[in-house]
Amino acid sequence: MQLLRKLAGKIWLAWFYTNATLFFLVLYPLVLIFISREKWFPIVFKLIQLWARWILFGSGIRYEIKKNTKLKKDKPYVFCPNHASILDTVITYVAIPNYFHFMGKAELRKAPLFGIFFKRMNIAVDRGSIRASHRAFMRAHDDIQKGISISVFPEATVPACAPKLGPVKNGAFKLAIENQIPLVPITYLNTWKILPERNIIPGPHKVHIYIHEPIITKGMTDGDLKKLKEETMKAIGSVLEERVE
Repeated sequence: MQLLRKLAGKIWLAWFYTNATLFFLVLYPLVLIFISREKWFPIVFKLIQLWARWILFGSGIRYEIKKNTKLKKDKPYVFCPNHASILDTVITYVAIPNYFHFMGKAELRKAPLFGIFFKRMNIAVDRGSIRASHRAFMRAHDDIQKGISISVFPEATVPACAPKLGPVKNGAFKLAIENQIPLVPITYLNTWKILPERNIIPGPHKVHIYIHEPIITKGMTDGDLKKLKEETMKAIGSVLEERVE
């Protein structure tokens, strides 16, 4: 029985990547056209949202979004989801309706097909270089000043303890405080079961997405960074502790 489950998991995984690649190839000519000008980036964003929804639909992955707040379309936010699977990037484009730019690891620039979109529109962070990390941080500041939201995984990478929360970086919290904009904690449940980092059989599961009440940073200073970090991770963690099996 276990052997059959592993075989089924491998077949599903192969289909997941095939489905994702084929539909991205369909959209690729449009992405190439609209990624050429910054004023067209919101169109590319819509195309990637469509691609993300197709990946989930075509792979049998269901999702449910629960919101404790109504996000304003004309205001920038810093979005902070937990990170337990490589699927989380796809889920973020489904979970957040607001136009945003991702801050993610520099390796994504080399990803086949997807790399050109990420490199041109989003913010690559090379954590091995202090200068490159600073440039990425300043680019995020510039985007926020233009009214563009930023999405950051505060854990930076999928931690070995996933789905439990791992150590978090300061970047997302500094961005929110220095720009005095709300920070929105987001909890993803079950993504680690679908595309696991560890030795678990992959397969379709229902993803539960919790968008928490924004944390207002107006009036906060660098001295409040630890408090903001703890409040954010407490919001995310409260759902994980209750629901993770």
